Amino acid sequence: MTATAPPFGPTPSMSPMRRPLAAAALLAVFVGTVFGLLLGGAGPASAHAALTGSDPQDGAVVATAPKEVTLTFSEQVAMGDGSVRVLDPSGKRADTGAEPRDLHTGSTVKYGVPLHAGLPDGTYTVAWQAVSADSHPVSGAFTFSIGAPSKTTVAVPTDQAGGGLVGTLYGIARYAAYAGFILLAGGAAFVLACWQRGASARPLQHLVVRGWMTLTTATLVMLLLRNPYTGSGKLADIFDLDGLKAVLDTKPGAALVSRLLLLGASALFIAVLFGAYAKREDEREKKDLTFGLAIGGAVIAAGIAGTWALAEHASTGIQPGIAMPVDVLHLLAVATWLGGLAALLVALYRTPDIEVTAVHRFSRIAFGSVLVLTATGLYQSWRQVGSWSALTGTRYGQLLLVKVGLVALLVGVAWISRRWTARLAADTTEAQGAGAGTADATTAVETEPVTVPGNPARAAQLARQKAAVATATKKRIRDADPDRSGLRRSVLAEVGVAVVLLVVTTVLTSTEPGRTEEEAARTSTAASAPTTAGPIAVSLPFDTGGRNGKGTVRMDIDPRRTGANGLHIWIDGPDGQPMDVPEVKLAFTLASKDIGPLPVVPDRLTEGHWTASGVQIPMAGNWKMAVTVRTSDIDQTTIAKNVKIG
Repeated sequence: MTATAPPFGPTPSMSPMRRPLAAAALLAVFVGTVFGLLLGGAGPASAHAALTGSDPQDGAVVATAPKEVTLTFSEQVAMGDGSVRVLDPSGKRADTGAEPRDLHTGSTVKYGVPLHAGLPDGTYTVAWQAVSADSHPVSGAFTFSIGAPSKTTVAVPTDQAGGGLVGTLYGIARYAAYAGFILLAGGAAFVLACWQRGASARPLQHLVVRGWMTLTTATLVMLLLRNPYTGSGKLADIFDLDGLKAVLDTKPGAALVSRLLLLGASALFIAVLFGAYAKREDEREKKDLTFGLAIGGAVIAAGIAGTWALAEHASTGIQPGIAMPVDVLHLLAVATWLGGLAALLVALYRTPDIEVTAVHRFSRIAFGSVLVLTATGLYQSWRQVGSWSALTGTRYGQLLLVKVGLVALLVGVAWISRRWTARLAADTTEAQGAGAGTADATTAVETEPVTVPGNPARAAQLARQKAAVATATKKRIRDADPDRSGLRRSVLAEVGVAVVLLVVTTVLTSTEPGRTEEEAARTSTAASAPTTAGPIAVSLPFDTGGRNGKGTVRMDIDPRRTGANGLHIWIDGPDGQPMDVPEVKLAFTLASKDIGPLPVVPDRLTEGHWTASGVQIPMAGNWKMAVTVRTSDIDQTTIAKNVKIG
C-alpha cells in the first residue's frame, strides 16, 4: 500500500500538498539518471539461450556433404537424444541419431550431431530443441544444401517449444505460483509486523492458507508438466515415470522439489502462527514467539524465493553470483508489499477491528519495500536489457516499460491511500481526546452481560445474538466513516493495479531478455543477410601452350554478395575480338573455412560469351576463383585470382 515516503521535513515556503510532489519528482529524476547511466554504459552479454551460429550456416550451399552439423548457443543448454534432427529432402533422418556431442571451447557453447556418410545432393533441414540454463525450452530450424538447392518435402517447424495446451497449463501454474507466494509470505509478514491481533482473524487466516495451497498445488502441477513442457508437448507424458525421473535430475526439477520441502516447513509455521501464537495472552511470551516466528518465516520465505532465483534468469548470464541474491531480495520485497496490500484490503473489508497504527506500520514497511524494489529493479534492468535500443526495440524491454509505468501508478495510488490514512488517524485521535465515542458505546453493548433465570441455554443464545448485533453495529458505524471508506477504495485500486503488475512480471520471467534478443538478431543478420558490395570485373590473361592458345578471360560477378550471384565470362583473343573455345569451367574455394571447391559450369551464350545464374556463395570472405579454359582437345590451363565477396 502506502509506498510513499513520510514527509522529509517541513519547509517554510512549501505547502504540505507540494512537499510529497516535490519528493516524488526528485525520486523520479534520481531513478531516471541512474537508469540512464546503467543502460548507457552497458556492454553486450547473454542471458536466455539463443542460437548464435551453425555450421553449415542457414541457407548455405556446400560442395561436399559435411560429416556433422554444429550449433552454437549464447549460453548453456541441456540436450538429449533427439534434440537435433537433420532431415534429407524426402524427410528421412540424415543424422545418425546419436546424442549431440558437447564441443565447448572456452566460453563458446557448441554441440555437434554426426551425419551419415555419402549423403546425396539437395536441401537438408535441421530442427533443434533444447532447454536453456534459465529453465525455458527453446527451439528452431534452418536449412542448408549440398551441391545445389533442391525441393524438399520437409516443412520447417514454426511452433516454438513450450507451446500448445501443455505450455498454456504450465504458464497458468507459473502465474498461480507467484500469486500464492505473494499471499503466503506477504500475508504472514503483515500479521507479524503490522497487526499481531490479526492472527486470530479468520479472513486473514484464510488468505494465508489459500496462498499456501495455491503455491503448493501450482508447484506440483509444474513438476508433473515439466517433462512434456520441455519435450514432446503431449499432456499424456505427465504419467511418464522415466521422464519425471529425468526432470528430477535437472536444475529446475531440483528447485521445484526443494520448494515443496520448504512448503512443508511453512505449513508448520502457519500452524504455529494461527494456533499457539494467536491464543498466546502473555505479552512477554508473545514477544519472544514473535521474534522466533519472524526469523523462521524469513528463512523459509527466502528459501522459497531462492528456488526461482536458482533456476531461472538470475542463475545464468552475467554476474550470476550477484544476480541470484538480488533476485531473492526483489521477490521478497514484492511479496511484502503486494501480499501485505492484499492482507490490508481483507482486513479493511472483512474485519472491523483493525487499528490505524497497523495501517501506519504497513505504510512504513511498504515504503522500505519500494526502495528495495527500485534498487534491485535497476540492477535487473541493466542486466537483462543493457541498452536503450533493447529497452524500446525488444518485447522484454517493452514489457519492462509497462511494468515501470504500473509501479509508478501504484505508487501514485499509494500516496492517495496515505492521505486517507492520515485523515483517519486524525479523526481517531480527536475521538479519543473527546473521551467518548460511538466505538466505546458499541463495546459497552458488546460486553453487557445477559441473564435469564432458570434458562442458561436461552441466556447463551441471547448473548450470541447481542454479540452479533454489536459487531454488526460496530462494523456499520466504521463503514459509514467517509475516511475509512476512502481508504478502502484507494487500497482496492492498489490491489487492482498490483494484479496487473503481477501478470506483467510473470510474463517477463518467461520472455527472452532484451540483451539476448538483440545479440541473436545481430548474429543472424551478420550470418544470413547479404552484403551489397557491388559488382566486380576481373580480367585474367591465359596461355594454354597450343596453337591459338593465348587470350584473356574477362568476368563480371553481380552483385558480389553471399547468396545467389550472376556470372558473365568473355573470352577474347590477342586481337581483342571474341574467341570461341570448346569449354570453360569455374570453381570457388574459401580456404580459411575449408569450403570448396564449389564448381560452376557456365553455359555458352554466343561466341566468346559464357554465362551462369544463381551462383551460390555461402558466406563472405576472400574466395579463390579458379577458371579453366580449354582451347583444343589437349590444350587447357587454369588461372586463379582471389576475390573478396560479401
